Amino acid sequence: MPATTTYEIVLRGRPSARLLRPLLDAFTFDHGSDGVTRLVGEIGDRSHLHGVLAHLTSVNVDVVSIGPAPTPDAPTTHGAQT
Repeated sequence: MPATTTYEIVLRGRPSARLLRPLLDAFTFDHGSDGVTRLVGEIGDRSHLHGVLAHLTSVNVDVVSIGPAPTPDAPTTHGAQT
């Protein structure tokens, strides 16, 4: 079985649990105070990733970014002030 990667998908705004329901078993999510929602979960392969993105775009959710989830000791740049 191929290795999975933990991804963080950042969404603009606060999509409802109803829109995210198909993803709730595989992802955790939180609504940040910075106006974004972060989904974190395991992605097994490219087809799984494309399926998640297809669902999000089908319900008109604005995807801000997607990539490997930051490790606990790595700083995050979301909402950073410069």
